[in-house]
Amino acid sequence: MMSIIKKVTCHVVAAPVQRPFTSSRGWLYKTRGSCIVEIETNDGIVGWGECYGPSQVARAYIDSQYAPRVIGRDAYDVEVIWDDLYNRIKDYGNKGMAISALSGIDIALWDIIGKSCGKPIHKLIGGAYRTEVQSYATGLYFIDMDRLIEEAVEEATEYVQQGFTAIKMKIGLGSPKLDLERVRAVREAIGDDVRLMVDANHCFTVPAAIRLGRELEALNVEWFEEPISPEDLDGYVEVTRALDMAVAGGENEFTRWGFRDIVARKAMDIVQPDVCAAGGISECRKIATLAISHGVECVPHAWGSAIGLAATLQFLAALPDQPPSFRPMPPLLEFEQCENPFRDELSMEPIEQRRGIVQIPTGPGLGIDIKRAVLDRYRVA
Repeated sequence: MMSIIKKVTCHVVAAPVQRPFTSSRGWLYKTRGSCIVEIETNDGIVGWGECYGPSQVARAYIDSQYAPRVIGRDAYDVEVIWDDLYNRIKDYGNKGMAISALSGIDIALWDIIGKSCGKPIHKLIGGAYRTEVQSYATGLYFIDMDRLIEEAVEEATEYVQQGFTAIKMKIGLGSPKLDLERVRAVREAIGDDVRLMVDANHCFTVPAAIRLGRELEALNVEWFEEPISPEDLDGYVEVTRALDMAVAGGENEFTRWGFRDIVARKAMDIVQPDVCAAGGISECRKIATLAISHGVECVPHAWGSAIGLAATLQFLAALPDQPPSFRPMPPLLEFEQCENPFRDELSMEPIEQRRGIVQIPTGPGLGIDIKRAVLDRYRVA
């Protein structure tokens, strides 16, 4: 039986943040929001997806460009639909929010297919390489400018006490000396057995990134994320060749075509596509295959609601070890820890870590059920 798409609805939601925080880019997060995509079929199945980025922009793309083209189509034609929507929009949007909006639709369609089959998405895209993943806590943003080092140490210590064995912290304070002091203090507080990564949100020049990166290597930092601007591919090649530690990036890139030159030139050691931004589950599978075939690791970026987190877990379950070995190092799950009611409250079955481990949802589709009351409570439009 076909599952014919009969309705596409965008839920734009937002919630205030009690303790605003910022990264090196100067974005002050006073609210957390999302564009949640709901697709209904003629046989009563509802699929959920999520779009990364400005919610109203994603909604505008979906309502005006995508939804009219998918109504009446078979949800099982998920990649056919993807190609149709991409070719419809690429003359004016082959990157950015046009692809983020498409990602939300793709995830919702995979959720429908999984529910229709009674299988989790990872069983439909290759199977389970793993039933659980190790997560890393993303946090340590800049909150109290008078206590930047102290607050970082306190937060990192709390994550270790919660059971996390890997942490990613923000850098890019405008002072490499202060960045190093902050990272050094965190490393001393958490010890050498906890994996530590840093994320600059692309705020450095190439020479500054190389100089700072060499200092960070002495602190046993595992990867240097987005050291420079995402547009500077030649610069990434320079930084990656100059440093022994891994260089990561790609959360601001989209589709297999956007990642093609990155992986072919090995401009990064680790690419980080976001399933809610880079093209959905369909496209991230292709990006991962492209990366693995060039010896580049794929560790997806994740920042959003329980829907995006569940989609990332389904993708990770079906992602091969890179490289395969007797004692492999499976890809990590990014588990951001900032205040976020859509991560904590939206799912009937909260996605939680225990001693740093997160179980892959095994229910049909995304493996979670959505609380509509939460959407209603935080609805903007």
